[in-house]
Amino acid sequence: MRRLLTIVLSVCALMLTVHVQGQPLLKTHVETGDVEGVLDGTLAVYKAIPYAAPPVGNLRWRAPQPAKAWEGVLKADKFGPWPPQPTRPGRTADMMSEDCLYLGIATPATSVDDRLPVMVWIHGGGFQTEHYGGDLWKHLALRGVVIVSIEYRTGALGFMAHPELTKESKDGHSGNYGLLDQIFALQWVQRNIANFGGDPSKVTIFGESAGAISCSMLCASPLAKGLFRAAISQSGGSFAPWSDKPRALGLDASQKGAEQQGLAFQKHLGKKSLKELRKMDAMSLCDGNVGFSGFWPCVDGYVICDDQYRLYERGEYNDVPVIVMTNSDEGALFAPGNMTAENYQKSVKGIFGSWADEALKFYPGTTDEEAWHGFGDAFRDMGFAWPSYAWVSLQSKTGKSPAYAAFLAQPSERSFSGDPRRVGVAHADDIMYLNGEFLTQPDKYPAEAAVAEIIQQYWVNFAKTCNPNGKGLPYWPAFDESKPTTMQFSNGASLIMRPNREQIDFIDRYYKAKREETEGQRR
Repeated sequence: MRRLLTIVLSVCALMLTVHVQGQPLLKTHVETGDVEGVLDGTLAVYKAIPYAAPPVGNLRWRAPQPAKAWEGVLKADKFGPWPPQPTRPGRTADMMSEDCLYLGIATPATSVDDRLPVMVWIHGGGFQTEHYGGDLWKHLALRGVVIVSIEYRTGALGFMAHPELTKESKDGHSGNYGLLDQIFALQWVQRNIANFGGDPSKVTIFGESAGAISCSMLCASPLAKGLFRAAISQSGGSFAPWSDKPRALGLDASQKGAEQQGLAFQKHLGKKSLKELRKMDAMSLCDGNVGFSGFWPCVDGYVICDDQYRLYERGEYNDVPVIVMTNSDEGALFAPGNMTAENYQKSVKGIFGSWADEALKFYPGTTDEEAWHGFGDAFRDMGFAWPSYAWVSLQSKTGKSPAYAAFLAQPSERSFSGDPRRVGVAHADDIMYLNGEFLTQPDKYPAEAAVAEIIQQYWVNFAKTCNPNGKGLPYWPAFDESKPTTMQFSNGASLIMRPNREQIDFIDRYYKAKREETEGQRR
């Protein structure tokens, strides 16, 4: 009888252990202390864990520093503040703080020993706006990956270069603080993600718009080497030439050029020194009424070492598998609603200069309607489609890791662009294929839900194996310019030749000429 009781108690204990082990990881430990998350279905969600010290006071415009340890248990049940940025309805100043370097985690793991693949999200917003807490991609996490979403400094606080900042830096650089934040967060992930059931050797970075451009820059930065094994870009790449002048459309800035912008900003604010700028309230530097914007990563020779096109030509980059996707009508979100044929002609001449007549052949605008589409298509190709093509094309020639090209063209009534002239998938619409917008409404959006399911399966397969292919999915080969290897998502998934070929080839010729021109000026 005693032996039977012992056996029963042992079985009960074993069952209890199995039950506990099967629960989400709601409590764990990081290098700075204990943390507790919240339950979201079967996921453990940690909404705000500081990965760096608040970049305030004398730490403004400096590289991120380690977060301080805390006592007791940090309850990560609320998202951290938005980085200071232009206010708008629903995004007020009280929601923002310079103390913004937090990350969020959604994990399906039930044990720290699960060693699940990790996907690290970098949000978009033109390096000026948005927030890491927009989505923790729960639908991806439920497929067996740990999701991490990271915040970084934006606008002037994240990307202002200045001669005084360069002088005080031991590495002789300034600007790119937001990128340094991203790298610091990835280093944190390497040291801590195992305690959330993640595998630090299986990290995939992914992002949209400025987040995708960040992924592209991280793929070329020596400072990010070894911090991830794969990348997914949704509408973004960084392959434009650069000059020693402040950044302009289609032409990035060196640190020298970015410093000129920083000095112009100081003059605009009526301040005499960096010391005075550091004393200013954060919103006085970043709100929309400041009247000065356009801060962007620069070629500083440290985080970004050179024209990324040239780096890829030489094979000087972090050679990891990539998926690079663009949308069919990216420019619909940016084309001015009141665009006229006359204004369009002036814009084309201002942007393309001596190339304007040829540009108008590929992006005509003889009527107001045609001008709206011409502007949108030119914006799509210059800003998103050509950099994406350059990325997969160059990596297919000089890299050992595969590059997969994708094109989202699913017809839908839903869009972030409210203009009725939109004819395809606008910029940022791809987010709805990841966040459950369509998956949770399959009756209302059957075609979009089907495409969302396909995309999410490809993305998670890629995070798990560095290959998007899997059972039940159309085979997706690595990019080959001579073959139909671009995966088009439209009422399913099928392979096509690279889209908008003639326009992209024109932009390629234009950028080649600009690159040769700027390089000639530096000789």
